[in-house]
Amino acid sequence: MDRTVDPGRTSPFHWNEEVRPGLRVAFTAVAAGNLALHVGDDPDAVRQSRRRLEAALGIRAESLRFMSQTHSDRVALLGASDRAGRVPPDADAMVSATGSEPLAVLVADCVPIVLADADPDDGGTGATAVVHAGRAGVANGIVVKAVGELRRRGAGTITAWIGPSVCGSCYEVPDAMMIELAREIPVAASRTPAGTAALDLPAAVRHQLAQGGVTVEELRGAASSCTQENTALFSHRREPGAGRLAGLVWRP
Repeated sequence: MDRTVDPGRTSPFHWNEEVRPGLRVAFTAVAAGNLALHVGDDPDAVRQSRRRLEAALGIRAESLRFMSQTHSDRVALLGASDRAGRVPPDADAMVSATGSEPLAVLVADCVPIVLADADPDDGGTGATAVVHAGRAGVANGIVVKAVGELRRRGAGTITAWIGPSVCGSCYEVPDAMMIELAREIPVAASRTPAGTAALDLPAAVRHQLAQGGVTVEELRGAASSCTQENTALFSHRREPGAGRLAGLVWRP
């Protein structure tokens, strides 16, 4: 299948691949511009970046669906009834029951996750979803709830793609915070190179996906996916007030 990986600092994409015929998953890089309206950038500049991204995706202008993300445990289900208003749902996971809506999740250290059920030709629903999983989201089960919503809609064979986020060696936290999350998800416990407490959110997300029977596909050929280490990615920890990159799933 057609693939574009590790495209370099001038590409809008950190990783971009046709994961199945007619279905693409991608994660943007700094070169795509800031895609978030809530970090203090000029709103017109953000909207222009979004339009350029939609053009690069080959989809209609203003068709990309975003969320109003607040580290909640809410999952929004998109459908025909909400297409007219285009108001971003107040949620941290978003499901397209048929996979027909192009979806985006915004992050700058948190874990962006794309989910997709098998296509109807392969006995699936074709449903897709995106999830925003920071420390709070991992703790409140947003990943589990998104998978559960897909299952309730008939999804059987779900595949996940985990995008760039701060890694377990870089996400330093107080000891008590690490211990609290590790009580529920032991693989979340980590250490920095200096030996201080840290959280490995990607490992925690992988654990939650595995518990839900979800297969994770690797971003083959991608550059370093640690947002704090890779300056081609936005990182709020490295640069407070940084822009946001996007995890994307769409049908061209």
